[in-house]
Amino acid sequence: MVERRVTRQLMVGKVPVGGGAPVSIQSMTTTKTSDVEGTLTQIYALAATGADIVRCTCNEEEAAEGLARIVPRSPVPIVADIHFQYRLALAALEAGVQALRLNPGNIRNPQHIKTVATEARERNVPIRIGVNAGSLDPDMAAKHGGITPEALVASAMHELSLFEEVGFDDVKISVKASNVALMIESYRLLSATTDHPLHLGVTEAGPPPQGLIKGTAGIGTLLAEGIGDTIRYSLTADPVEEAKAGRTLLEAMGLRERKGLDLIACPSCGRAEVDVIRVASEAQAALEARNIPLQVAVMGCVVNGPGEAREADLGIAAGRGKGHLFVRGKVVRVVPEAEMVGALVREAELIVAEGIEARLAAADENAEAIAAATREELLQIQGTDANHSEERVERIRDIAG
Repeated sequence: MVERRVTRQLMVGKVPVGGGAPVSIQSMTTTKTSDVEGTLTQIYALAATGADIVRCTCNEEEAAEGLARIVPRSPVPIVADIHFQYRLALAALEAGVQALRLNPGNIRNPQHIKTVATEARERNVPIRIGVNAGSLDPDMAAKHGGITPEALVASAMHELSLFEEVGFDDVKISVKASNVALMIESYRLLSATTDHPLHLGVTEAGPPPQGLIKGTAGIGTLLAEGIGDTIRYSLTADPVEEAKAGRTLLEAMGLRERKGLDLIACPSCGRAEVDVIRVASEAQAALEARNIPLQVAVMGCVVNGPGEAREADLGIAAGRGKGHLFVRGKVVRVVPEAEMVGALVREAELIVAEGIEARLAAADENAEAIAAATREELLQIQGTDANHSEERVERIRDIAG
């Protein structure tokens, strides 16, 4: 397990951030905040996908009025995103938001910043200092030799010092950039500079798959180092995809309990007995539609399949026209190849309803014997090396020798 960096803890509504709390998932609505019903529809969709906190823009008076109607009906805490107009931050606080995000790059008047911090302090509302490489204060960039990790962190710490002048320290911080390497180095420096909780993200990452790769490279690297208390993927896509990506990443890293499907599958090889890509795609669609919270394996052959995927809750491997269904590495049933996906889905539903141990106890008596016989038959036909790599190695040795 990764040893997470020790940070202070703050509360965004009822969601703890930092201080050893589970890493939380955030996203941002794309609707006009003045469109109350449309925004709430998106917030509910995000919450259902796994978002713990949702941010809404507050860029005009109508947006602040919308927040006053949205916050009481939201299933998750709402953060108001503020740019340029400090009075809109005050209006958002009056609307009842559970947190603010301020960008030091575009609200620079110290008195305005301290006014917002004072009001947030009085209402016990935390603020995220959201530094962004794309909107860094030009004076800060000039002082630190351009858009550098030092410049981004200095911007955050300057804002924090203004907060401290009015006795406000209920703060989390982000230093985002669209350049992954810059983002990583900035957060490393920030982590070594302060113990405030950190919000991770690669800003303006772009559409999938590029955006997913960039976001995962940055966020995943830092989480693996124990850095980060809350995350957001910034994708040019439906924000539900951001929440889904965040949930998937945290589950894959063991930082959140699995609540969704984790489907693993072999990349296929000369030994595969079925079209692994097709079977895996069909299985994923069927299991996701049923919101099955298991790790499920789809393997192309029975020679190594159950063994290689023995840690999976459930899996199926193909062999000689049949599917070998296994639970935690033990073959429990053999079904016709055409029924592989259906059998996998039925067993997944039964595991969710009855539990792993009950399904192991319900295994067919002769399933493992049939599987062993099929495996031996395939080994005789294919050999242990279906791709003949060892034969090639011997020939290489003859040639090179």
